[in-house]
Amino acid sequence: MKLAIATVAIALSLFARVAFAAPNPDRKFIYTGQAMGTVVTVFIWHDDEVKAAKAADAVFAEMKRIDSVMTTWTPDSEVSKVNAAAGVKPVAVSQETFDVIARAQDVAKRTKGIFDITVGAFKGLWKFDQDMDGTLPNPVDVKKRLALIGYQNVVLDKKKLTVFLKKKGMSITLGGIAKGYAVDKCVKLLYDQGFTSFMVQAGGDMFVAGKKGADPWVVGIRDPRGATKDAMFATAPVEDHSFSTSGDYERGFVKDGKRYHHILDPRTGQPAMKSRSVTVRAKDAFTADAWSKVLFILGPVEALKVIKREKLEDFEVVWVDDKNAVTMTPALSSVVTQLKPPTPGT
Repeated sequence: MKLAIATVAIALSLFARVAFAAPNPDRKFIYTGQAMGTVVTVFIWHDDEVKAAKAADAVFAEMKRIDSVMTTWTPDSEVSKVNAAAGVKPVAVSQETFDVIARAQDVAKRTKGIFDITVGAFKGLWKFDQDMDGTLPNPVDVKKRLALIGYQNVVLDKKKLTVFLKKKGMSITLGGIAKGYAVDKCVKLLYDQGFTSFMVQAGGDMFVAGKKGADPWVVGIRDPRGATKDAMFATAPVEDHSFSTSGDYERGFVKDGKRYHHILDPRTGQPAMKSRSVTVRAKDAFTADAWSKVLFILGPVEALKVIKREKLEDFEVVWVDDKNAVTMTPALSSVVTQLKPPTPGT
């Protein structure tokens, strides 16, 4: 699944299946693999390498299972079947897929469509994937696709577990939430196996559990215009929370002095321009994943009003806005260490 999610820079080196000695009996094991169209990394603080390796394998398997059900890049997934029947008939899906779509619809209603899974209709219009060539879509084509956007035209039948898209040509994508959902599922998997200190990261979505020995896990917030993917402008300790970043730097290009990127505003069909990156700390990865897109599109001024209106609890945010200014909600500003100002640039 190729998803529009930016990468959180981690203040640790990433190596496949490497164990590091520690001052206490536990050790930090790091496992990396590919799933859901991105790099998945599992950090486990434990004393049993065999058990840790088996758990990491289970995480990768779960990620791939969820991908097979919710991707739009293969025709036999449940989501692809829903899209293929748009304007024709409802399609029965699993309880899992139904629940994820229902949660997405709830966020859409609460944000008045700023988060909208029907942005799948824009697929192929903008060239932000392997075929990225710097060309811009025809405004006429953008306008046509906009007519297919609207979460109100997604009909869910809870009893029959069906999903129906009212208009032919409509298309949903779970790219804004599926990785967050998958991270949460893998976190539960690790907890159920008795692990209490670990991190699971899929692209820009991660969950941090417990501590690594006596020390907190520390994650870095990527510098949107940094020279490398490992360049960070801030760090923060995280424990038993999700951390998710959406940014304009992962999939995009600069043309005629303007940056175009994959995070589209469903109201315009154009790349959102009020933020360079948004990092969310929340109680779960699904919440952080979905809402990070909303806050990115709105920018800090309007987004802070939405956070207050929706009474989002245990929910903190760091923005780098379109002017390169940093804004933080109060609880994060007290724990985030800003290493330097974000790098300027287009």
